[in-house]
Order: sequence, then structure tokens, then C-alpha cells
Amino acid sequence: MEWLNYHHLLYFWAVAKHGSVARASQELKLAQPTLSGQVRSLERSLGEKLFKRAGRGLALTEAGTLVFGYADEIFGLGRELTDTLKGRPSGRPQRLSVGISDVLPKLVTQRLLEPALRLDPPTQLVCREDKTERLLAELSLHSYDLVLADSPVTGSVRVRAFNHLLGECSVTAFGTKTLAERHRRGFPRSLDGAPVLLPTDNTLLRRSLDQWIETQNIRPRVVAEFEDSALLKVFGQKGEGIFFAPTVIEEEIRRQYEVVPLGRVPEVRERFYAITVERRIKHPAALAICEAARGQLFGA
Repeated sequence: MEWLNYHHLLYFWAVAKHGSVARASQELKLAQPTLSGQVRSLERSLGEKLFKRAGRGLALTEAGTLVFGYADEIFGLGRELTDTLKGRPSGRPQRLSVGISDVLPKLVTQRLLEPALRLDPPTQLVCREDKTERLLAELSLHSYDLVLADSPVTGSVRVRAFNHLLGECSVTAFGTKTLAERHRRGFPRSLDGAPVLLPTDNTLLRRSLDQWIETQNIRPRVVAEFEDSALLKVFGQKGEGIFFAPTVIEEEIRRQYEVVPLGRVPEVRERFYAITVERRIKHPAALAICEAARGQLFGA
């Protein structure tokens, strides 16, 4: 049986945490050559490089990021154990690490994640946003507990993962009061020639909207395209054009961006998925997210 040297792991964790061998050696009161040698011993035993040069400092490799995550949990549990034995409450909340696809509307993401913060005992959320493909690659390395995305994992992606549909909804067209008064009557025909703001063509929503516009035989004037959905809404708030957003957050958009709906588009559907490496979700916070989405957010 192969045994992990936890002293070596502790030294690696300290270097990663402090960002350099020099600062870690001061904290641990060890000579820098000794500390570097222990980290190299860990790399040899794992068969992986854990650090790479980044300018004058060190950065974690992909394997190093994975090992650091486990080390953080291991030494966190160690601190919790000693606190418990000494009769002190650990106060350490369970963590839920979430990767969020950068195409997801921020308001929908907030509504999806909110139930995880209402649990007792509490959950600490760790959220990172990136392209879906990169998030799935990191999910396969167990860097995340789940990934939130607007599309399921398909066979073309070489990642073993499972899709959990959270729900779906139509989209609503929004605009300032002035634009709504001008283009609401006769919607959606009224969008012919109207200024619109659209997501970029690498999103499912854009492709669905393009198909819908084609079937309606209308030609709106595309003022701008945005990859960031929040920025798109800010331009919409300023009256630069009509924009589309999930109907499930219609009220929030009206309040936050001071716009009004022109009409709903039931033919265009937005879907939201939780993607995990496990077939059955077991993490309590992840379960809370799925159950609230299906029963309240989209179920309603």
C-alpha cells in the first residue's frame, strides 16, 4: 500500500498558501533548501509537478491545484478535530464549490444558489466563473462539486459527468418605457426595424433567438452584441435597445433595470443544468439547489 507523507503535504500546502518558499519557510521556521527538498520529495512520490514558475514567484500546476484543494480540506479537518477535542465549536461551515458558466444570467444564478445559503448548518459557497468547457475539465479533476450551465454535457465532451436539469422557461422582451410604448403594440411584428441588443452568437440563447426571428419574418436592427449578459442589460437600461431575458426573473429585471416587458416569447426556451461527476447528488447544499429550482423557481 502506498502511504502519503503528510509532513511533505503540509510543507507543500504552506508554500502554496503563502505563495513562495521564502514566506512559507518563515512561517514554518525551516530553512528554504529543506522546505524545497520536502516539496520535491512529494512531487516524486505523486509523480506530478505541483509548481511552475510565474515571473519571480510560483504558481500551481493543474495537478498542484487539485492537491492543494485536498490538502486544504485535510488540514482544515485537522484544525476542526483539535478544536472539538478542546471543547471549542469549530464554526467551520461545509463548503460547496460551484463552477458557473459565464453565459448564465447573474440574476438566475443568484436565485439558483440562494437556497444553499439558507441551510442549517450553514454552507460556504465558493463560486468561480469561466467558459463551460474549462469548467467541465476542472470538474473532472474534482475541483468543483457542481457546474451550472445552460446546456447539458454531450458525447462530444470527453468528460464523464451527469446532467441534472434544474428547469426551463421562456424569454421576455424588455425595453425602457419609451421603447415599450413605441414597439409593444403588435408584438412580435413590432420588432421589425426596432433596435435590439443580442447575446453573442456562441450562446444557445442567441441561436434560438435567431431561429425565432427568422420564423417571424422580421428584421430588427441589431445595435450591439454582448457576451456578458449583465452588461447587455445595462445598455438596455440606458435605452440603447430591446433585450431578451429569462421570464423566470421578469420581476427582478423590471425592478433592477427599470425596464418594462414588451411581450413574452414562449417559442424560445432557456434551460439550466447542474452538472456533476456523480449520478446521484449527495452534497446537502447541491441537493437544496436542485430541489428549490425544480419545486419553486421553475416549478412555479
